[in-house]
Amino acid sequence: MANTPPQSPNPWLELRRLTPARIALGRTGTSMPTQAQLDFQFAHAQARDAVHLPFDHPGLSAQLSERGRESLLLHSAAIDRHSYLQRPDLGRKLNDSSAQQLRDYAQANPGGIDVAVVVADGLSALAVHRHTLPFLARMEEHTATEGWSLSPVILVEQGRVAVADEIGELLGARMVVMLIGERPGLSSPDSLGLYFTYAPKIGLTDAYRNCISNVRLEGLSYGMAAHRLAYLMREACRRQLSGVNLKDEAQVQTVDVGAPSENFLLKGE
Repeated sequence: MANTPPQSPNPWLELRRLTPARIALGRTGTSMPTQAQLDFQFAHAQARDAVHLPFDHPGLSAQLSERGRESLLLHSAAIDRHSYLQRPDLGRKLNDSSAQQLRDYAQANPGGIDVAVVVADGLSALAVHRHTLPFLARMEEHTATEGWSLSPVILVEQGRVAVADEIGELLGARMVVMLIGERPGLSSPDSLGLYFTYAPKIGLTDAYRNCISNVRLEGLSYGMAAHRLAYLMREACRRQLSGVNLKDEAQVQTVDVGAPSENFLLKGE
């Protein structure tokens, strides 16, 4: 019986256990193994489905009502999903009837608010369906501690990030927080993004916003995302700005040490 040559250890196999990235897939001749190819096609289908999944705003509104939270349903200027995907500019503004609805609400509730809370389907309604309620629960713990007043939860169908600035301006809000479904990846069809703006108004660019990305069970936890957002909001009120001039320097609780540590991205500055 011929001796088989010893197998060389493959360090990629150990690394594969630590990441959902597609590494160490193996080969069949010059091609990928069948299972790896099927997994890729399944992930691609999940991402496509997330983009085209309709926004279940009635269901989300009902769940918010059960928690005692009022909600308002608005619509962007994109009349349907096709126009939303083809014309990003239409998703960045409200249609005329929604803008008027918000003006009427602001007139009936004068005085302004501290935080306008906006939820939009974005490019993954799946992310909004799964993560909005548990994240809002954690966020509201921080806003209650600070004594900040909140708007009703503004649900925007076919909305993009910049529509929150118009909503915040119409409501006279000091700050606006946007929860939106992020562009699906091949391992993350349900990633929720958070966008925060101080002194929102129409015409602001992304340079005036702070983003907290990948909020989901396999990514950034609800508690950590709410902690980082609360830090940004407190600093924004103190410094009266947001965006590129406001860095995330929130101290986080480490698992190993059990004590706060600084953001490693800012270490050495």
